[in-house]
Amino acid sequence: MRDLAGGFGHLLAGQRWVFRNGRWLGFGLLPGLLALVLYAGALIGLGYGADDLTAWATPFADDWSAPWLGLLRGFLTALVFCLGLFVAVITFTAVTLLIGQPFYESLSEQVDRSVGGEAPESGLSLARELWISARDSVKVLVRVLLYGILLFALGFVPVVGQTVIPAIGFCVSGFFLTEELTAVALQRREVELKDRLALLRGRRAMVLGFGVPLVLAFLVPLVAVFLMPGAVAGATLMVRELRGEDEERADGDGAEGPADGTAWQERPGQHGHPAPQQPSPYTGPYAAGPRYPAPQQNPYAQ
Repeated sequence: MRDLAGGFGHLLAGQRWVFRNGRWLGFGLLPGLLALVLYAGALIGLGYGADDLTAWATPFADDWSAPWLGLLRGFLTALVFCLGLFVAVITFTAVTLLIGQPFYESLSEQVDRSVGGEAPESGLSLARELWISARDSVKVLVRVLLYGILLFALGFVPVVGQTVIPAIGFCVSGFFLTEELTAVALQRREVELKDRLALLRGRRAMVLGFGVPLVLAFLVPLVAVFLMPGAVAGATLMVRELRGEDEERADGDGAEGPADGTAWQERPGQHGHPAPQQPSPYTGPYAAGPRYPAPQQNPYAQ
């Protein structure tokens, strides 16, 4: 539960960061609006064509009597549209990130600098980064489609298909949505897709705490556009925790080691050790001087 709440906390922290830095929010709306127009057109087309698609896929039911024909094809039409919506939620992030790659890259770097003082850089050209991002997005999409087909088939199971399977679908969507968002920060750290997936699986509860609420929010029209910049910022903050970068910085205190390669020396007062005190100038004997001459022997004390 702690990781689940931590993932949701990173999502909220990312939104707060963006709203405190309004310039990043303003620029971040443009890629999302363009992607929204494209996806709205695709989903409207799917909504109009889903009936024809299910009728074409079920010729064996042409002779069924009412209400069974209507129930079967109505149920299949709803499943087709839900599958399309499932794929749209997952791919919307990938397409938006691809359209706004330079902006979201800069936003992620700024988040790193604001909390860590430095931002890792891949050193790759923009064209190379776009190619890697598109290639990895296609690989993720293939995985999503495989899960989607499996969940679509399981949707025909009575009771389970209408209760458990949708919940699993939201979890799968949340996981891969988080993968797409964290890819912005992890690609700058030169982490490959295979290693990114392994990193996210290691903290699955945190990933779902971040991704599932975002999937639910993305189902509301226009919300995805406004949440995208903050989602990238929150994903960057989560990457820092997943990789333990904030703890390393706290342990190292941001300082660099000696240039000659010698061992670290603990600074006074560090890690609970008190700083050594200088001896008090008042505890020793007074030195002889012109103001305090050395004692003379009395010549008459014989």
